[in-house]
Amino acid sequence: MKQDANQLVDHLFRTEAGKMTAVLTRLFGFRQYETAEDIVHETIYQALKTWNFKGVPENPTAWLYRVAKNRAVDYLRRENRMVEITSELKPLLRSEYTMPTVVEHYFKENEIADSQLRMMFAACHPSIPEEAQIALVLKTLCGFSIEEIARGFVTNKDTIEKRLYRAKEKIREGNIELQMPEGKDLQARLTTVLQCVYLLFNEGYNSSATDSIIRKDLCYEAIRLCILLTENPESCLPDTLALLALMCFNASRFDARIDSQGMIVLLQDQDRSKWEKELIQKGQYYLNLSSQGNTLSTYHIEAAISSMHCTAASFERTNWESILAMYDLLAQRNPSPVVLLNRAIAVSFARSKQEAIDEIKKLTALQNHYLYNAALGDLYIEMGNAPLAKSFYETALKQTHNPQEQELLQRKLALSNTAT
Repeated sequence: MKQDANQLVDHLFRTEAGKMTAVLTRLFGFRQYETAEDIVHETIYQALKTWNFKGVPENPTAWLYRVAKNRAVDYLRRENRMVEITSELKPLLRSEYTMPTVVEHYFKENEIADSQLRMMFAACHPSIPEEAQIALVLKTLCGFSIEEIARGFVTNKDTIEKRLYRAKEKIREGNIELQMPEGKDLQARLTTVLQCVYLLFNEGYNSSATDSIIRKDLCYEAIRLCILLTENPESCLPDTLALLALMCFNASRFDARIDSQGMIVLLQDQDRSKWEKELIQKGQYYLNLSSQGNTLSTYHIEAAISSMHCTAASFERTNWESILAMYDLLAQRNPSPVVLLNRAIAVSFARSKQEAIDEIKKLTALQNHYLYNAALGDLYIEMGNAPLAKSFYETALKQTHNPQEQELLQRKLALSNTAT
């Protein structure tokens, strides 16, 4: 029972902490968001202690909200004369008669959603450095630990702590309101918000955690935040819809990506009957909606690529020529090493293995990443050069610490040994 309670608290921290932080920050004002975080952490800690001793309540989420509301009211009563409440609700929160009612009201579902939107856009205010904006959203709204954010940014914990410190300094110094921006400011901030959402999804889709290659809870949280953006007419723009389409397509393959032992199943080996058709249909729906207007973002292109994979009758019948054309377009807009690596893999199917090898070897920035060497190993094994393939697989094996990735590479090594 203790283990179940601990797992539930961990799950609820991920899904509910951001909601509670957003509401409390809206009540107290953005400059008091650290106070809001403290109250949420105290609430989660109280749940951990109480549930391990008395058992999990019938409605755990409602229990958390009730405790958070009570702690917020206690804080306001205790500190009312000592702290500066910077929100527009100050007059109502100064009164003992209206305070509990206001706190209760802002924990309703529609107000929670509105508070989260306001929090997302406030965290992406231009006065806060861009790299700190994304870290702030991931920590306050998505329940990421500093370690997880560091892995997502491929950096270290100290760097993330410094970014968050700079963000907090800007919040203390500035006059940042918890409200939706307008006009050109909206588009600029929405770009950063979407980057945060996509980073959250990718951390779940290819988890840096060692116990699982997929963290569905992170992916579904990213989808939830994106749906939240589409439900507001100000942020329901083509880029938002395209990102939602992309995540639906990718999430549709969850159950086929790992086997019953939790090991990786490659795309060409996946049982396509396990792909979730409803999510694929939703992806097509959102992709069609995103085509309205003249916008063509990287999310549109990535969603189109994922759509072609999801609608192919089999791996062998995949339209690699069209996928390569999409990667050419994507590389023009985002020539990152990872995009170019994926493009090279498309080249191997649309044109030739040797051309793909030549393209990959140009990507020297990825030489220390296991995907670079694993891809070369795959191409050389297909060309019949098992000894060279084995060399690349062995290098790749040293470059990843994920057990599922290591197991996959061990299987490929065994295949190369057999072919030698």
